[in-house]
Amino acid sequence: MAQVEATTERIISADAETVFDALADYENTRAKLLPEHFSEYEVKEGGDGEGTVVHWKLQATSKRVRDCLLEVTEPTDGQLVEKDRNSSMVTTWTVTPAGEGRSKAVVTTVWNGAGGIGGFFERTFAPKGLARIYDMVLAHLAAEVEK
Repeated sequence: MAQVEATTERIISADAETVFDALADYENTRAKLLPEHFSEYEVKEGGDGEGTVVHWKLQATSKRVRDCLLEVTEPTDGQLVEKDRNSSMVTTWTVTPAGEGRSKAVVTTVWNGAGGIGGFFERTFAPKGLARIYDMVLAHLAAEVEK
């Protein structure tokens, strides 16, 4: 099984602390950022960054739905890591300053892909599809914090 990775990023016209706080607010803000690919959103524990446990279903394609139960950690300043208890998927959100009143938000998701021909197609197409989904999340994030 090869590791599969999807990454997308966006410059946002808001300071890094504001952007990070919005991302880390699973109780109120995060659900507003999710496009139609996400369903059954529920905060199970916590709700603000480190120690949060959150559930959602991610429908990456018409046939592929992941039931995700994510544990959130903050290993460094400006970083949120969501580890799925139901799979090998790990999503890392990193927010850094990008000049006066701006920040750079990067989201990277990695997981252990399938083997064989199915794995080939997964490694070829899944990163682009997931990057598109997370690009929508970043667009919603920008709209939320740039108000």
